[in-house]
Amino acid sequence: MDILNQIYLYLICLGTFLAVDFFWLGVVAKNFYRRELGEVMAESTNWAAAMVFYLLFVVGILVFVVNPALDKGSLISSTGFGFLFGLITYATYDLTNLATLADWSLKVTGVDLLWGGVLSAIVSTVGYLVANTFLP
Repeated sequence: MDILNQIYLYLICLGTFLAVDFFWLGVVAKNFYRRELGEVMAESTNWAAAMVFYLLFVVGILVFVVNPALDKGSLISSTGFGFLFGLITYATYDLTNLATLADWSLKVTGVDLLWGGVLSAIVSTVGYLVANTFLP
């Protein structure tokens, strides 16, 4: 896949990631994190840090999940490894917090690990289907 198509695919995956995660954070789990984390949670979001995370995370999905799945021609690989990628990367954050912070929630850890897997599986699946269907 040429560089222009990689950029298109990146933007599609980034848009998917942002839309799905903002729906999760703004609608589905709107009060969950505040209730579970209480004073550990910042009063306002550091959007610069959040955007750097989003931009880098999508690079990881493309490099480690979608492109290898496209090379293999396997949607199942994209979805399954997408879930695994999200689970492991979110575990890095959540399990480190669980290990080092006094008031980190075990419930948040479990929900976040599952969410990281599901979110990454969704983005990886969309990326694979778009690339396989619309991009040469």
